[in-house]
Amino acid sequence: MELFLQTSLSFPVVLLSFLLCVAILYWLVAALGLVEVDVLDIEADSLQPEGLAGVLLKLGLNGVPVTLVLTLLFFFAWLICYFAELLLLRFLPLGILRYPLGVAVALASALVAVPLVGFLVRPLRPLFRKLEASGSQSLLGQVALVRSGRVTPDFGEATLEDGGAGLILRIRAADALGLKRGDRVVLLEYLEAEHAYRVITEDEFRGI
Repeated sequence: MELFLQTSLSFPVVLLSFLLCVAILYWLVAALGLVEVDVLDIEADSLQPEGLAGVLLKLGLNGVPVTLVLTLLFFFAWLICYFAELLLLRFLPLGILRYPLGVAVALASALVAVPLVGFLVRPLRPLFRKLEASGSQSLLGQVALVRSGRVTPDFGEATLEDGGAGLILRIRAADALGLKRGDRVVLLEYLEAEHAYRVITEDEFRGI
């Protein structure tokens, strides 16, 4: 355990350890409903063919949420860099050269991780296309359960039972409704630009 911590906190592994910890913290917070599952509000296929989208397309990382891509990329880059430090770098008398070489190793680890992440996300693309297709008129009128601590015109998530593992949907509502975790809401309108649903309470929908 001591060797693991020492290696994880040594340069350059510590750079990727920090990024990996940020990713883990993000997913923990997302699980509590404090942020939306895809907080970057971006999917590679929805971007223009230049900039980040072009990079993702060239690297084969398109078709899934960027947050998932980054998490996997941080993990595999960390893993590669960790073993590079454990098995090689710590035995070399690098002196001050450790820092420029360490940066190069961290970047190389990320580059090596790219095809691994691409291999993993490839079978996930049909699943996300299916989920995206679900974000349409077909779910309107169904009852979902609020999972986030609040629902506003800009933030909110709910779960919808679909007979399987369930769907996590983005929802939007007026602040005046005061929706909170555990409330039952009805999906009224699909907001295509936001990939979210406008909702009202189940009682209001039924006229109670």
